[in-house]
Order: sequence, then structure tokens, then C-alpha cells
Amino acid sequence: MNESAYRVETAPRLAQWRIDTLSSCTYRKSDPFKMGIWNWYLTVERHKQLYVKLYPEVSSLTREQPPIASFIIKLISSSSPNRRTLVHPGICDKQLKNNDDFVWAIDTLLTGRFIIDVEFLDLKIIPTSGGEPSSIWTGYHVEKHSIATALTSLGRMLSEGIHTDITINATDGSIGAHRAILAARSPVFRSMFSHNLKEKELSTVNISDMSFEACQAFLNYIYGNFQADEFLNHRLALLRAADKYDISDLKEACHESLTEDIDAKNVLERLQTAYLYRLPKLKSSCMRYLVNFGKIYDIRDDFNVFLQSADRELIAEIFQEILAAWKGF
Repeated sequence: MNESAYRVETAPRLAQWRIDTLSSCTYRKSDPFKMGIWNWYLTVERHKQLYVKLYPEVSSLTREQPPIASFIIKLISSSSPNRRTLVHPGICDKQLKNNDDFVWAIDTLLTGRFIIDVEFLDLKIIPTSGGEPSSIWTGYHVEKHSIATALTSLGRMLSEGIHTDITINATDGSIGAHRAILAARSPVFRSMFSHNLKEKELSTVNISDMSFEACQAFLNYIYGNFQADEFLNHRLALLRAADKYDISDLKEACHESLTEDIDAKNVLERLQTAYLYRLPKLKSSCMRYLVNFGKIYDIRDDFNVFLQSADRELIAEIFQEILAAWKGF
């Protein structure tokens, strides 16, 4: 069978798979074809009935944003002079993740050449930020491009110092920034610039507990110019700044990240950080690492030093965890 037998021809919102012949007890799967932002497959199988399936290719995109499809699918017998057509009742807003989500079982036997014709009426996704599904064909790409362009422009405003009106003084350097952007991202900054405080009068903000590089990473996050390497390098400083200036999304991002790479070298520092900044997931993860997995014995000397300076309430919680673990044995 030649390669064209598996090829699906496409036009905007339309896909057609032309099948010359299909013997009994036969299974055939098309080549992948692009529709919207996904790759798709059609399959056809003949036993006592004819089964047609349509589904998106398994990928990270499909797992994270599975298509919610509305379409009309037809079987057209091209061997018949009258072009006999079978039409499925129609699919409306059905989420498709795997090859069993849409199956069309057809009792009527078709012989000779036929066409599987799929007209996509709409394809929707649930935005990564949540909310109602939105069509990818009503400004989806325009919206993504608009957001990307806006973030790039904000990044340039910071990196090129375009019309800055406030100076951020770190411990070892200064960075120009913009009151309006800082105020929009942080209620603490907004309060500074709205009242007759020295920051408003002098057009400066002193962040004396941050290095220049950490402060740069902090501002890059605020301006949407996220850099993964600098984020990882300055997570603790960013967490302190997020807590101080009430930027909840940055605080949660640091919280999640610090939970992901706990080890014997950092677990005690992370535990203290979790207690200080009220990070329940990080504290629970550190406790489990130390107590449930028995790593507290591997760092016995460091742990004894830690106990000499740690908060009494935290020490009490640790020993409660240890006692609970012992009772479990």
C-alpha cells in the first residue's frame, strides 16, 4: 500500500481521509495531521461493524490543554454514483484526550472507496490560568502574541531604563524602575508612593537586605522578564522580598521551588525558612525528609547545632514529629 493511503488532506477546519479499500477484520491508522494547535489521528476498523475514531496525538500539550472539540464527521461512499453519505449526529464541546473519547460505530457496511470527512466547527481550550474554555480560533494566537509583546516591552523598559522615575538602591548597586509598575504588583509599594513617605519624596527605595543581582532578579520577575537561572540562584532572597512587599504569586513560586530539591545540605535551612515565612508544604516536606526517611541521623551534628539556635516552637514541632514516627513502629 502506498504512503498516500495514510495521508489526511486538510484545509482550514476540514480534514479528509480517502480510503480506497478496506477488507474485513482490518485496522488502519492515518498519518498525523495538524488541526488547530494539535496533531490528530483518524483510525478505521472493520469487524462486524465499522468503527471510526478521531483523537489528538498524545503529547504534553494534549495532557495540559486537551482540545474541547465540536465537529461534524461523515462517511462518504465515493464508489457509488449517488455519493452515499452517512452523517454522525454531531459532537459539541467534547473533551478529547485519548483514542477512546470519540468512537463512531456504524452498522451499515460500505464497500469500495470511501472518504472520512471531518469538519471542525470549533476547538477550545481551558486557559492555563483557569476559567471558562475559549476558542483557539477567536483571537487565541492574537492574545498570546499580545501578551508576549507586552512582556517584552516591559522587560525593555527595565533593562534599557526607559522613562524610569524611581531608583531602587540595593546593597551594592542601584537600578532604575517605574512607580506605576511596582505599585501595580505590590500593595506595599503602592502605599509607599501614595502617601507622603520618604520614598515618594526622594524617588528612591532602599532595599538594604538584597544584593544587586538578587534585586535585579526581583525586578525581572515583577516586569515579567523571568530568568530561570537567576530565580534558582536567588530563591531565598526573592522569598524574603515577596513576603516583605506582599507579592503572593512570587512567594508561592519560591515555596514550590524550594520544596523540589530538599537534601541533607539544605534541609535545616529550608525548615527554618518554612517556619519563618509560614510555608506549610515546605515545612511538612522537610519534616518528612528528616523524620520519616530517617535523614536526621545522617546529619546528627548539624542537627544538634541547629537545635541550639532554632525557635522553641519549631523545636517542639520537630520532637512531636519524632515521637509520632516512633509510635508508628
